Order: sequence, then structure tokens, then C-alpha cells
Amino acid sequence: MNELSRLTRAQEFSLCVAVAVVTANAYYIHPIIGDVADHFGVSHARIGLVPALNQLALAIGIFLLLPLGDRISNRRLTIMFAAGQTASLALMTLAGSFVLFVAGSTLLGFFTIAPYLLPAYASKRVAPERLGQVMALLTAGVILGILIARVGAGVIAEYVDWRAVYWIATALMLAVTIALPRLMEGGERDAARREGYGALLLTVFPLIRDYREILISGAIQALNFGQFIALWLALALHLTSPEMGYGTDMVGYLAGIAAVSIFSTPRLGRWADEVGARKARAIFAAVQLFGVLLLWPLGGAVITLLIPLVLANLVGPGIDVTGRMTFLTLRPDLRTRLTTIYVVLMFIGGGLGSYAGTAAYDALGWAGTCILLAVFSSVLTALAFYAKRYGK
Repeated sequence: MNELSRLTRAQEFSLCVAVAVVTANAYYIHPIIGDVADHFGVSHARIGLVPALNQLALAIGIFLLLPLGDRISNRRLTIMFAAGQTASLALMTLAGSFVLFVAGSTLLGFFTIAPYLLPAYASKRVAPERLGQVMALLTAGVILGILIARVGAGVIAEYVDWRAVYWIATALMLAVTIALPRLMEGGERDAARREGYGALLLTVFPLIRDYREILISGAIQALNFGQFIALWLALALHLTSPEMGYGTDMVGYLAGIAAVSIFSTPRLGRWADEVGARKARAIFAAVQLFGVLLLWPLGGAVITLLIPLVLANLVGPGIDVTGRMTFLTLRPDLRTRLTTIYVVLMFIGGGLGSYAGTAAYDALGWAGTCILLAVFSSVLTALAFYAKRYGK
């Protein structure tokens, strides 16, 4: 591959915005999940299939499609998959039945590859000593997308209608799809095709053998992301329950807490560059566990819920940043496939967390959610401290 130019700061921030938009699509459902369930006449447990199948389809899509990023231009793939996201959102927007809505959401998950191609694209165009900062910036873009999706969806659904959320989401994705060819600089050539597509997929498995720590980093992020999804889906049901009595707008306002991560994550990335990814991750995990354990005693009122939610939003993205740092310093030609392993595990965790979060709430209410999250976070923290001792 030819020598690629370094990204300018303007390009880095533009990619951050693009990441925000393409990431947001999976999170509009969080504050409005109760409204969607009521509209289609399904139970809280059954509505959990929407985010669960979305996340599992994303894991399948990443396994089948993301490895192509080591052979085909990341730019070309990103544009193609963004168009697929746009079409899937249009199907969700127009769906007249629960089956069609689930189908659109599942297809959306399958095509949501762009947020994971963009960091690989950026990692090839930044100096190694700035990798943590740029990965943190793109992670902040992910947080911004989640923030806009959850806050905006909650408010729009409360004062307009939940379907209006998806009309707006489709328009935003259409705009990004049109802008991407200009936003992403060309010059990255397709790699020589020494093997077929099936053989390319099979090359992922020897990487697991040769780089075994990718399984640890992936498992940690699977638990991290799974508990994040489970928390916010259950929180939407908890806040809009008769016991709490709030509307979807309150769910959106509370999701605004994620704004702290936009400012803290780049600083945490710089700190991780200094102290090491594994040490920083273990510390972030311990802080997060402390916050999760506060959810039950402080879960009876919005004002007290702010404490554990702020703690989780401060350090949760840092766990992802440090996890990526453990493998994105390796050979450029391996990074997309290593990212594939990491993100597939992450979204398997997200899928399990999506269904488990709504099912635990359906069975035992807020107490069931808190028990589930405590288990997830305890295992995560144990793995993070094991990886700190195991890693080089």
C-alpha cells in the first residue's frame, strides 16, 4: 500500500462527527422502547428482541464484512455500508408491523460497519504516539452519537411521535452517505488479492491463536457494552413505569449525562498513553463496579441515580479505548481483522445484554436489573485485573 498522508485536525474532527451519526442509529430505540412496544402491542420481554437482534446481526455483519477492510479500501466499504444503513432505517420508518420493524432493525445492525472501519482507517493515518488521542476522539464521537440519539429520541417521542425519530435518523444518514466520498481522503489502494473471500474469513481464526489477548480484551468489552445496553433499556422501562411516572423525555434528559464522556474520554486516552492501556483499564473497571453497586440503593429517585450514572459514563468509554489500544499498535495489515474479533465479541455481549436487561426487568423489576449489572461488572473487573498481570 502507498504511503498515506497524516490526518489533519480538521479531518479528525470531521471523522468524529461521521462516527457520531453512523453510531446513533442503534440507540434511538433506548428511550422510546416502551412507546414502540405499546404501538405494536408487544410485551417488555418481546420488545427486547429489537435491540438484541440488531446487536447480534451487527456481530454477524462485522464477522462477514469487516475483514474485507484489510483487502478493500476502507473508504469504499464505509460508503457502501452507510448506504445500507440508510435503506434499513427507511424500512424501520415505514414499517407497519412489528415483524417489519424488527427486520429493518436487524438489517440495520448487519450494515452498521462504518463505526468500526473508521478507526482502522484513522489508525493508518496518525502517528503512533497520537493513537490513543485519536482513538479517544473517535470514541467521543461514538458517545456524541449515543447522546444525541437517546436525548433527541426521548424528547421528540414525547412531544411529537416515536416514528418522527426514525424520519430524522433516515435524513441524517442520507446526508452522511452523500458526504462520505468527500470527507474520506482517497489514496488507499485495495490490497493484492492473494486469496478468496472464504479464505480471508478463515484467516481470522489463526489470529486468535497468535494474539490470544484479543479474546480477553474482547470479553471485557462484551461485558462492558452488554451492561451499558442492559442498563439503559431497563432504565427507560423503570423511569416510565407507574412507580416512577416519568415520560420518555425524562429518559432522554437523563441520557444527557453521557455528555461528560465527550470531555473526559480524550483526557483518559491521553492518560492511558502515559500509564499503559492495561493498567488504566483495570482502574476504570474498578471505578465502574463501584458505580454499578450504587444503582440499587440510589435507584428510587432521579436525583440520586445521577451519581452511579455519572461514574459509569466517566469510565465506561475508557474501557473501550484501552481495549482497542491493546491491538491497534500491531501490524497495519492485521488491524481490521483484529478489530473484527474484538467488535464481534462486543456485540455478542450487546445482544445478550439487550435481551437480558429487558427480561430481568420484566421478571424482577429494577432489582433484577441491578443484580444482572452487578454480575456483569464484577466479572469484567476480575478480567481487567487478570489482563493487567497477564499482558506485556
